[in-house]
Amino acid sequence: MSGLAEVKVKIPFGNKYLDAIFSVPEKKPTYGVILTHGAGGDMNFPHLVSLATYLASHGVLCLRFTCKGLNVAYRTKAFKAVLEYLKLCDDYKLSGVFLAGRSMGSRAAASVIRQLSQGDDDDDGFIQGLVCLSYPLHRPKLQSKLRDEDLLLITCPVLFISGSADEMCEKQLLEGVVRKMKAPKKIHWIDKANHGMAVKGRTADDVMEEVNAQVLSWLRENVQLQHK
Repeated sequence: MSGLAEVKVKIPFGNKYLDAIFSVPEKKPTYGVILTHGAGGDMNFPHLVSLATYLASHGVLCLRFTCKGLNVAYRTKAFKAVLEYLKLCDDYKLSGVFLAGRSMGSRAAASVIRQLSQGDDDDDGFIQGLVCLSYPLHRPKLQSKLRDEDLLLITCPVLFISGSADEMCEKQLLEGVVRKMKAPKKIHWIDKANHGMAVKGRTADDVMEEVNAQVLSWLRENVQLQHK
């Protein structure tokens, strides 16, 4: 762990700045992950810090950022600004990036990928995939209205990590959406975990170890291995 560095940056967004932190691996990274939080909290939410540190300790650059706001369109714009910043960042010349988020942050990440793939400003293969931690497929007890429109239009690889007892992502409903998706996809269910990834009888660190290992092995499967 000693070789890891954390670098705080401010990323321009409209007439303000977003607070962000790079977790930088010891060796020059080839790939990066942009990571953001859910509706509450910020980039220092323990799950995000844990994942960022873990990925960086395994050679993946991680950039996590804070964007307060409950409007998905606003959060999506902020995510785009961070993506643009990383693409143009001279300090790290990356071959590709994965977009990742927890809960509402994963909705914003999905929306960015869908917009870029449909627009003229295609990202020329820079975006390698999407990681959804506790994707909020529906509001609690409102299973009739699914937030699946972006997911169905995405074509890059997608990893879902959700709790099997997530009150905002009923297991059968996510499995149904995933069957309809065009993209290569994988779901990893955390047994008995709720939306906050809490599991009775397991420590938060233990659950995060499972999450982190799943994310890393999926990233490794999905990067173009010739860059390794």
